[in-house]
Amino acid sequence: MTSLIGTSIKKAARIIRDGGVVAFPTETSYGLGASIYHSEALKTIYDLKERPEEKPLLVLISRLDDLKKVTERIPDEARAMIERFWPGPLTILFDALPGLDNRLKNPQGKIAVRLTSHPIARELIEASGIPITGTSANPSGAPPARSPQEVLGNLKSNLLVYILDGGVLPLSPPSTIVDPSTSPPTVLREGVIKTEDILS
Repeated sequence: MTSLIGTSIKKAARIIRDGGVVAFPTETSYGLGASIYHSEALKTIYDLKERPEEKPLLVLISRLDDLKKVTERIPDEARAMIERFWPGPLTILFDALPGLDNRLKNPQGKIAVRLTSHPIARELIEASGIPITGTSANPSGAPPARSPQEVLGNLKSNLLVYILDGGVLPLSPPSTIVDPSTSPPTVLREGVIKTEDILS
């Protein structure tokens, strides 16, 4: 199967709904999008990235109301971060809804979620009608992809159907990942948003 580069969000959304994987631009790098409800699509992402099974996939949403599709509870600490940093490059851990794929959850049953600020990513999620994965489109441990051409060069393209062209992205750190359930909140990965900004 040959990967194609294009600009059709409708086509990309259809592929995701049908259980495929799409590469697309986010605010930090190109990501790999699949429906959080398609187990085989999630497995394909692990194969594409040669990603260790114990590393869960983060989830992207396009509107705050979509949080109810992945968690039953938004703690007050998380609400404060949402008000300050969403939409944007902050990934927040929540208690995952029962029944979600284990590839989306850490051993403590938490799911990492971000409300993306990138217009193409948000439109793709809206068109798909479901939360999607947003892990970076590169082999595990390799530098993130900043363009469709880098996506093609980085991954097993025979497993990837469509790359949504958002041009060349500026160099950027990854999203910051934070667990708000501790006191103070635990920054699991510092990225665009600095630790001192989270804790201030």
